[in-house]
Amino acid sequence: MPRPALGYAATVAAAGLFALNGTVSTLALQAGIPATRLTALRCTGAALALLAVLALTAPQRLRVTWRELPFLAAFGVVGVALTQFLYYVAIGRLPVGIALVFEMTAPVLIALYVWLVRGERVRTRLWAALGLSLSGLVFVAQVWQGGGSLDPLGVAAALTAAVCLATYYLLGERGTVTRDPVGLTCWSFVAAALFWAVAAPWWQFDAGVLGERVPVSLGSLQLPLWALVGWIVVLGAVLPFWLSIAALRHLPPTTAGLVATVEPVLASLVAWLWVEQVLSGWQVLGGLVVLMGIGLAQTARAAPAPTRLNETVAPA
Repeated sequence: MPRPALGYAATVAAAGLFALNGTVSTLALQAGIPATRLTALRCTGAALALLAVLALTAPQRLRVTWRELPFLAAFGVVGVALTQFLYYVAIGRLPVGIALVFEMTAPVLIALYVWLVRGERVRTRLWAALGLSLSGLVFVAQVWQGGGSLDPLGVAAALTAAVCLATYYLLGERGTVTRDPVGLTCWSFVAAALFWAVAAPWWQFDAGVLGERVPVSLGSLQLPLWALVGWIVVLGAVLPFWLSIAALRHLPPTTAGLVATVEPVLASLVAWLWVEQVLSGWQVLGGLVVLMGIGLAQTARAAPAPTRLNETVAPA
């Protein structure tokens, strides 16, 4: 029996973990791990953890046919590997909360896609969502300050991540028709891990750097880099993904998506308190306007969509 309160709690908990992961990932990037390698570590670690858990608890969920492989490859590479890589590029150049605001415009892109390409009927609120999102991004970027106050490459990476995230959701709608969400999530991480094994071969990685101690902006505290990577894998990927999926047993996808928009707010708060990433008043206002647009876009589709995965990411 659905328990909405449990669904809300799981969604907010997932958003909170994704929000914390943004700052932890920023610290790892500042410590010198390239975005490509950090993404590879996160995807590979999550893939191994999910494979191990499912192999022990529900091996039937790991069954896959040859016909599914092209879809799983596209889903994992575009929806997971590239989304996470572009997010890391973005937070390396932008405040975490702002990068997430750009990336989370994915629901607006989805609504436009299903209207223009699929010919689905959408509610007129789509235009309000588009207007709010665009105007909010103008404030976030503060375009009146010499063409913008934000790093152009960071903005481009965040917007491209939004396109990849929209692709993830659209492919997820299709994938969950024939596969259970947990198995699909596992194989998406496996595909992403294999992609990065080719794109960033492991023999080119000096694993010794994981033993180096790095400051974590909490007084004089220093932690080994492997501890940050472990957090990113377990508490920044595996656990929040499971929570997001579990929430869908108790909440409709649209409701879960709306609740998950709290992530940029939490991420901005964490980054402000932890690493002193201060946003201007205009950027805070713009972020709130964008979130209003995202909320409208989540409900713009006239017919309820099939159950889909939530990566209010970060992917996070």
